[in-house]
This record gives sequence, structure tokens and C-alpha cells, in this order.
Amino acid sequence: MTSHKTGTREEWLAARLELLEAEKELTRRGDELSRRRQELPWVRVDKDYRFETEGGTASLTDLFRGRSQLLVYHFMFGPDYTAGCPSCSAIADGFNGSAVHLASHDVTLCAVSRAPLAKLDAYRRRMGWSFPWASSYGSDFNVDFGVAHTKEEWEAGTVSYNFGEEDLRPTAGEKSSRDAFSQSIVGTDWQTYRREGPGMSAFARQDGTVYHTYSTYARGLDILWGMYQWLDRAPLGRNEAGMWWRRHDEYDSQ
Repeated sequence: MTSHKTGTREEWLAARLELLEAEKELTRRGDELSRRRQELPWVRVDKDYRFETEGGTASLTDLFRGRSQLLVYHFMFGPDYTAGCPSCSAIADGFNGSAVHLASHDVTLCAVSRAPLAKLDAYRRRMGWSFPWASSYGSDFNVDFGVAHTKEEWEAGTVSYNFGEEDLRPTAGEKSSRDAFSQSIVGTDWQTYRREGPGMSAFARQDGTVYHTYSTYARGLDILWGMYQWLDRAPLGRNEAGMWWRRHDEYDSQ
């Protein structure tokens, strides 16, 4: 016997219709937030960022691939990682299908990480991905857009992330467990792992000039997790206890 509340079809329908009104309100609120995102002032990007891509050295303008809009996913894959972040990998599993449709709508989707290109290419082959992925190794791009933290920031305990400041350093009692965790997922200690952060940024290109239009981090990325949109509609919801997900090639056969 289930421990969850049960009822008749009529009771279910009455509750579902009440929920539907709340869902519609959330949709309308989401539409309003989308409009406000598009109304943010654009900030001209004057720094000459350089990236390594499968087509050679590229500028930020080159990442647009001739289109007028660019969406960058800041993928956590630091120079010393042995593999990409599992959480970013779960998000990126949905990129291949979306990138094709976005490209036909004048939008390029590209991941950017600080790891050297050879590491990114090897990991992309392992994951079976085909979306564009550029290396910003040696560039200020990740620091400037809030997803990489300098040694000085880390040691000062004032890492800038998600439009605020936080101290990501573990306490003495936490250090060994956090180091063990980061070693298990990306092959580095905690400090090396958390000097990277996830995020996404949007850019526009007009008359040869590139503008930064939007960035989001942390829970602002929830909407990009395709699996979470499904789980939020499953009977038990996210039903989480710790970090339950893995890279898609690390699950036991189902």
C-alpha cells in the first residue's frame, strides 16, 4: 500500500485543475522574465579573447560562426582535470540536439573550458558529442565572466561567483573528504576542482561589434538540465540524496 495520499479520479481532476492555474501563472511569469532578460543593456566586449578550436585559433567573434547570437556554456573542465565535471556533462548531454535547431535560428551554441583543446577533444569523443567546444586555455575569458577563480581570490577567501562573494575553502575537518570527492570525479584536489565554476553567457554581434548581453550561474542553470525537467514531473520528483548522477557512460546497464 502506498504511503502517498490517494483519491478518486474526480478528486485528482479537481486538484489538477487548481495546479494548472499555478502552472499557467508560472509560465506567464517566465515569459515576463524572458522579456526582461532581452531588455538588459548590452555591454561592448573590447578585449581580444583568443580560443583554440578544431578549426584553429579563434576570436570571440569567430565563435559566432557567422551568426548574430552566441550562447556559451561555461563547462567546468580545468587544465588539470582528468575528465569533465559530471554535472556539466549531464547538462551537455542535451546540447547536440539543441545546437542544430539553434543554428537554424541564427544562434550558435558553444561550450568553453580552460582545459587544453586536446583534452576537450578526447573527452568529447568519449561522450559522443558533436557541438562546438573551444579551449580558453591561457585566456582571461573564464575569469572575466565569473567562472574561474584566481589563486589570490581563493587564498583570500573572497571568490566572486553568481554576482556575490563566497569562501569555497573547506575547513580543516572537511578537507580530506572534499579532496577525496574531487579526486573521484575529476582527478584533482578540491581547490583545483572548485577554482572552476559552471555558468552560461549570451553575446550578440552587430556591425562587427560583440556585446555581452546576459550571464547566469548556479541554480540559474537548472533549466538547462534536461533530466531535471523530466524528474520534476515524475511521481517522486528529484528524490535526491547527494550527487546521484554520473557521466552517461558510467551507469550500470539498465
